[in-house]
Amino acid sequence: MALFSLPGIKISGISAAVPKNREFTAGYKWISARERESLVKNIGVETRRVAMKGTTTSDLCVAAAGKLLDELQWDRAEIELLIFVSQSRDYLVPTTACIVQDRLGLPHSCMAMDIGLGCSGYVYGLSVIGSMMQTGTIKKALLMVGDISTLTTCYRDKSTYPLFGDVGTVTALEYDRDAPKMHFNLQTDGAGYKALMIKDGGARNVMSRKSFEIKKIGKGIYRSRLHLELDGIEVFNFTLREVVPNIKKLLSFSCESLPAIDFVVFHQANRLINETLRKMLKLETEKVPYSIREFGNTSGASVPLTMIAALKEPLATGRKKLLLSAFGVGLSWGSAIVETDRICIPDLIDYDG
Repeated sequence: MALFSLPGIKISGISAAVPKNREFTAGYKWISARERESLVKNIGVETRRVAMKGTTTSDLCVAAAGKLLDELQWDRAEIELLIFVSQSRDYLVPTTACIVQDRLGLPHSCMAMDIGLGCSGYVYGLSVIGSMMQTGTIKKALLMVGDISTLTTCYRDKSTYPLFGDVGTVTALEYDRDAPKMHFNLQTDGAGYKALMIKDGGARNVMSRKSFEIKKIGKGIYRSRLHLELDGIEVFNFTLREVVPNIKKLLSFSCESLPAIDFVVFHQANRLINETLRKMLKLETEKVPYSIREFGNTSGASVPLTMIAALKEPLATGRKKLLLSAFGVGLSWGSAIVETDRICIPDLIDYDG
């Protein structure tokens, strides 16, 4: 089990950009009115932000980064590391992080790389960027996490289409030898990789004419092999089996307790899953913020988006201790304990580019 602590890393700011275009669950005509009501009640999604054709995750992240850097008044020449975490990169080749480095005008001395993770991406990304910075040789860095998940869902698939929303987020980090330690517990179970997957388009199943054929999978579920396939029961069971033990081991390792945590920020999988986790941990409702109602399941970016959408005032005005928990595609999951102190959080950007 990957349990470890990182000293000397401070979160200085977080920002996000979402597409201006909204879609409402009430307007999803593929399913009945009763199913729509059940979807809102159990899954918790009332509206989502959906990117227009041609908008990429990097477009959203660049917009968010520009605003954050301006408000932090950071010199872009001082940024030495950029990590882009996404499953919807601009191209198969080259790495999207390289393109973003140029678009933001970051120096050639800036190291840039992609990480291809989904739901667990923010916690994993934070651990990677923090590990690279904690020696003190890299002083300032940007962690970008986001996805255009709606690009790979089929309108006629009620199991995926009304769930996912699009967003790009940016977290600015600084080396600070006096910053409280970050603590992590990261896990993987690749045996469950089929629970969330797109079958074609990679090297294992190269895209072909058959990849585009839309077939009936079940009642109300039609998709092609280029669309996201979700085994909801398997994901539900995996989450309830693994997430709480992961969190409890992290608390024990870090010598922390749940009463000492100000907020527990879960990946916004769906309301039923998250409420079940909250009750299993005996957490008060005010300790568990949500963003799924307004934005849907936003994959790896749901943790930072929830921090921005639901916790802006407390995070911007005081010192807070957070437990972050993310889980899903991979299967991959992990938790982190971080302490923030009056971080910069610009207003959410409505991107219409």
